[in-house]
Amino acid sequence: MCKQLGVLCSAYYKWINRTIPENEQEDMELAGIIKKYHQKYGGILGYRRMRMFINRNCNKNYNIKHIHRIMNILGIHAKIRRIRIGCTVSNKADQKVENLLHRNFEASAPNEKRTTDVTEFKVPHSTEKIYLCAFLDLYDRTIIAWAISNHKDNRLVQDTFHKAILQNPDAHPLFHSDRGYQYTSPMFRNKLKEYGMKQSMSRVASCIDNGVTEGLWGIIKTEMYQMYEIYDKGILIEAIRSYINFYNQQRYQARYHSKTPMEVRAEAMNMTKPKQYPIISDCI
Repeated sequence: MCKQLGVLCSAYYKWINRTIPENEQEDMELAGIIKKYHQKYGGILGYRRMRMFINRNCNKNYNIKHIHRIMNILGIHAKIRRIRIGCTVSNKADQKVENLLHRNFEASAPNEKRTTDVTEFKVPHSTEKIYLCAFLDLYDRTIIAWAISNHKDNRLVQDTFHKAILQNPDAHPLFHSDRGYQYTSPMFRNKLKEYGMKQSMSRVASCIDNGVTEGLWGIIKTEMYQMYEIYDKGILIEAIRSYINFYNQQRYQARYHSKTPMEVRAEAMNMTKPKQYPIISDCI
């Protein structure tokens, strides 16, 4: 091998018996941690979140360039979800509620603004589908309540709403959704009025008006399928449950200074004036 590479045998043996420099030992240690986290989380961690996870969990202080360099050497990159372009155009007869949110996706405190939507999941090796409805708090991005059903109907949204009420009976947030029939139904709108909530709806053919919830669906569907092996309906439902718990309790976010949504929420609930977290364009 040395002859083919044009390297002296003495130089080779000197290299393999050398004392490994401290910075090289640190890089080797970091490379092992990165490989471990990449495998543990199914490849969903880019270099920014990889840094957050390692620094918090391992009590380190690596800078982002160091993490990025080692990940490039290892050929490790995050799984990036594809950008989808398209919107569902609702029935114009249901355009009775204004867009009060106006794409202002920041909130000054928990329970001030919430968004919601329904998304579908295809059951592997089957033509069957299941549907997930979730309520998201715009202050801390916590998934407040969620429900799964075999049908995309009013009952699914009503069940999610009741779970949210049970958890936060005194909350009276601005409630934003798209113009799906579940949200334009008189039953649902009357429920909002009953609990003192104002309703806001996206404009027709404007998916970005509910961009935070649409983004949540993209995150779940990209990361969940990387983290869990899903073979059937039962495993799919369990994977959704496990991922939502991971998202709320363990998924650190740069916008919240490497804290999870539930950590941010718990801190805010114990403060008379909750800390503000302005939206930064490159936060994940």
